[in-house]
Amino acid sequence: MNAEPSQSGRVVLETEPTATGLTVPMWLIAAMLVLLFLGAWYFDARGGWFEAKVYEPYHSVADVARFQPRSGGDAVLLRGKVLYEQNCALCHNPDGMGKLAQAPPLAGSEWVLAAGVNRLIRIPQVGLAGPIEVKGQLWNLNMAAMGVMYPDEDLAAVLSYIRNAWGNKASVVTAEQVKKVRTELAGRSQPYAPDELKKEAE
Repeated sequence: MNAEPSQSGRVVLETEPTATGLTVPMWLIAAMLVLLFLGAWYFDARGGWFEAKVYEPYHSVADVARFQPRSGGDAVLLRGKVLYEQNCALCHNPDGMGKLAQAPPLAGSEWVLAAGVNRLIRIPQVGLAGPIEVKGQLWNLNMAAMGVMYPDEDLAAVLSYIRNAWGNKASVVTAEQVKKVRTELAGRSQPYAPDELKKEAE
């Protein structure tokens, strides 16, 4: 590089500085590809692919209300519905209409809609075996004590749901009523015969 003195005595460079090209390090390119892959994988696993339940969960005010936390009587019936569908619906159907030659209907049943709940509580507590008439049709039942596994509150919730689902309208069953009947039945494991159950007060 040559330099010549200017009239002022300063040294002036004859050429401008130049820049040389450098390649991007391969590790940086590999890191970017890995990050791109991980981002795509995360979106694929967690993105929901724009499903309505993720991106558009509510279409009406009714939808919003459906997902609100329940309290009071609504919470009891909701709990009863869950328990019914987990255990009772297998025989009595989710719609409460029963299954032919297996289990009688609960929708509109005179046993379910009785003024009192004393008999109704006894059925799931110890079971029911023998011919029974429901809505004018004879059923030969051999129902096990399905309610014995429930705490008082849960059995009350199931029976309350049954008495208020599928068009049924009757009073709810309380945990205190269940506890009282259970105390009376303490030690009993033999299922009721329908005629014997009829002798109990409603």
